[in-house]
Amino acid sequence: MKYNTKLTFKIYWKHSLKYKWAMFGSAIFIITSTALAIIAPLYYKEFFDILTTTGETDALRRILLTLLALYLVEWVFWRLSGFVNSYFQISMMRDLSVMCFSYLHKHSFAFFHNNFVGSLVKRVNRFYRAFEGVADRLTWDLLPILTDVILIIFVLSRRSPYLGIAIFIWIIVYCLVNYAFTIYKLPYDVRRSEMDSKVTGFLADTITNFSNVKLFNGYKKETDDFSEINRQLGKMRRFTWDMSNIFDAIQALFMVFLEIGLFWYAIGLWEQGILTIGDFVLIQAYLLRIFMKLWDFGRVVRSFYENLADAEEMTEILAMPHAIVDKPNAKEIKVKQGQIKFDSITFCYNQTRCVVKKLNLEIKPKEKVALVGPSGAGKTTLIKLLLRMYDLTDGSITIDGQSINEVTQESLWQSISMVPQEPMLFHRSLMENIRYGKIKATDKQVIQASKLAHCHEFIKSFPDEYNTKVGERGVKLSGGERQRVAIARAILRDSPILVLDEATSSLDSESEYLIQDALNNLMKDKTVIVIAHRLSTIMKVDRIIVVDEGGIREQGTHQELTARRGGLYKKLWKIQAGGFIE
Repeated sequence: MKYNTKLTFKIYWKHSLKYKWAMFGSAIFIITSTALAIIAPLYYKEFFDILTTTGETDALRRILLTLLALYLVEWVFWRLSGFVNSYFQISMMRDLSVMCFSYLHKHSFAFFHNNFVGSLVKRVNRFYRAFEGVADRLTWDLLPILTDVILIIFVLSRRSPYLGIAIFIWIIVYCLVNYAFTIYKLPYDVRRSEMDSKVTGFLADTITNFSNVKLFNGYKKETDDFSEINRQLGKMRRFTWDMSNIFDAIQALFMVFLEIGLFWYAIGLWEQGILTIGDFVLIQAYLLRIFMKLWDFGRVVRSFYENLADAEEMTEILAMPHAIVDKPNAKEIKVKQGQIKFDSITFCYNQTRCVVKKLNLEIKPKEKVALVGPSGAGKTTLIKLLLRMYDLTDGSITIDGQSINEVTQESLWQSISMVPQEPMLFHRSLMENIRYGKIKATDKQVIQASKLAHCHEFIKSFPDEYNTKVGERGVKLSGGERQRVAIARAILRDSPILVLDEATSSLDSESEYLIQDALNNLMKDKTVIVIAHRLSTIMKVDRIIVVDEGGIREQGTHQELTARRGGLYKKLWKIQAGGFIE
């Protein structure tokens, strides 16, 4: 993995500028609060000097009242910084989350096929939560530490330049050692983060395929595999945690030596009359403050980089150009007739796997065409290319003379309705799922589409009717019910081009009979492409295209193809032995 730390910062900074007044206002409040905290020990110095010399009680009480005022003002500034920072961080996290969502969904279909859903979700969540961690470290840790160090060195230097120089040198060495250790540990943190994502992806994959795990007796195998990758993750975590423990021990020694060394030197200054008893109190107060801040410095820096490591996986995706994008000034496609032309198209998934080769096909306006052929022949790939899920290797696809590469993807998808073989539904209500075909459709239009698709009947049987949640991917519905919801969505969309990927494959005979007239109505005045697995469902289309090995083997009507001797379609028809035709 490339360390995209700079890019992560750049993204965070770019979005932060939208709230620059909140960001800088919070910083000013924190600096002011920290400065007031540094002033307080000066009054304690004076307090103990008076206590060990004159013992004037009125003066002591005046100092205590001054300290009370200081602490109250400091308290006000800390509270202000808290409220302003809450507004800033919450707004930023919202914007970053939406930005990740938007950019992620612009990636190609191939991108989503190559990445686990669980892993992508975790990357998005980590990215905006990592900002919270980074912002917290900068706001509540590093900024106060920097302010403390500068002011403490300044104050002690006025008592004795050597005190200020000694603390300055010690802090520089201490911070450099911390930084070096953190940089050394960073690659291990990144690998730990990657392994964590792998564990999440594995978990999501097995949960998605829970039925396979049960029915294929995969419980022991999956449990053993999950245990193994968790063992690897645990080993990596222990290694990084042990590294941190070792360094904590080293930095504790650093602090012991500084404290003893400074007081050793201060005793000499006291003997010379340069320092007072109050100065010892001042030095100890400042040392305790520095130790408290810098003891956390190592953890702060490590946490800082761990957050960046968590963000890097999403940063990689944000740095990855979208594989398929609209051309500059791309126009919306205008489909009036619905003519589709595949002009000498070639498509290869990679250099060694070409699934479509120099294919030519013209589909006339309003023509009903079926694509048939053996599994892996390239039928589904042609539809994916029409929908521009992938870009062609060579050739062109046009709709009404407009190249699909020259128009916006959104307008292309708006012009095509698709009913897939296995419809995927949102874990939302039935009303929302059907309305997804036409977002601005009224309830009445949704219900009318449902009646045409014959899903109104089973929807009315649910207690919540159209407000019934369908479960993740629609698991609460049967295969046939999901199919009819998808058909209702396509009816509502009413696009000029319709693609049916064996739209009746999940229906029993009764359900199939019920929706045949709905499909016929849906197909009226539309260009229709049917991917057929059951040949009995396509006998009445205008033309059947037989696809094999990435090319067109034969084409014609059902009667023409079954009459052809030695034809592939005739062979497939004989294998399936016919079926229901309506």
